[in-house]
Amino acid sequence: MRIGELAALAGVSTRAVRHYHHLGLLPEPARRANGYREYGLRDAVALARIRRLTELGLGLEEVRDVLADDAGRELREVLVELDEDLARQEAAIGVRRERLAALLRQAEEHGGLPAEGPVSRELAALYGEMARTAAARPGPEPAMAAKEREVLALIETMAEPEAGQRMTGLLGQAAEGPAAMARVYEVYELLDELVAAEPDDPRVARVARALSDCIPDAVVAEMDPRAWQVASGETEEGADGFMAAFFADFAPAQAAAVRRAIGLLAERAR
Repeated sequence: MRIGELAALAGVSTRAVRHYHHLGLLPEPARRANGYREYGLRDAVALARIRRLTELGLGLEEVRDVLADDAGRELREVLVELDEDLARQEAAIGVRRERLAALLRQAEEHGGLPAEGPVSRELAALYGEMARTAAARPGPEPAMAAKEREVLALIETMAEPEAGQRMTGLLGQAAEGPAAMARVYEVYELLDELVAAEPDDPRVARVARALSDCIPDAVVAEMDPRAWQVASGETEEGADGFMAAFFADFAPAQAAAVRRAIGLLAERAR
């Protein structure tokens, strides 16, 4: 048989046959005088076995172990390992499907998923409250609101699950109820107005105070004072890394206002 006939008989491509030759899985047959390979029944049997093993999910290295006389690994051993690996994959798929089901429920409950998603159910609920507040206000949503959602999604991804849930719970307290969220959106608009301002603009102090006032005392009390100092950049620890990148993403006057607001919160936490 020629290579095309062999490949058709075993149900694989000629490219696969050549690849198996290259890897040493399928021995090279004798060649005719004209240089063409001449395959026999034994070659077809070997190729069919390779196909059956790969269809079970074995990698080509595992197929090599099964086919090699001196591999020391029986087919049953390899299949047991494969079954265990498939069980792990099945469990992982189950977890992923549960996560997808939760996201689909979020979409039904909130009329869609946020552009910053996927996020936790708790953060999605906060985003939903933001969306309702934005829809009730005239004009486009402040750019700062979208920036905040992006940062919150990032922080939730970075944090351990327990810390992420705690953060979301505190945020929910800070923006609990339509009136509180409306005040937050007023601050977003004030921050937007600072995008072209200088850091020494008189409005910076007013915006910092308004931003600080949005955070209830109960939320401030939950935070370690040093955490506020680190966040504001008052300590060496807060001078680089994530917080440096965080402040660098703001316009200078906006960064100044946020730093001052965090400083005010640090004072309240002491």
